[in-house]
Amino acid sequence: FGPPATVLEMGQFVHACEGEMVCESINPKIPHFNAPIYLENKTSVGKVDEVLGPINQLFFTIKPSEGIQATSFKAGDKFYISGEKLLPLEKFLP
Repeated sequence: FGPPATVLEMGQFVHACEGEMVCESINPKIPHFNAPIYLENKTSVGKVDEVLGPINQLFFTIKPSEGIQATSFKAGDKFYISGEKLLPLEKFLP
């Protein structure tokens, strides 16, 4: 399949936890579970594993791809996602 033609900013690295990357969302939309996550150059780094936190301060975890170390990233590093793998926040409101 390969990476998407364009990627959007999804979040920034906060810290590593149990081999996964914990990120703060900087995108107003919600990522699909298992959505591929990329660097800005479209290198795949892993998939969305968990989405957590209140809707006004969303966090998510990335399960890294084989060969990617969660501890190799530093706070503030940005991650990207395909626009097709995002859901509007309204889907999660009552």
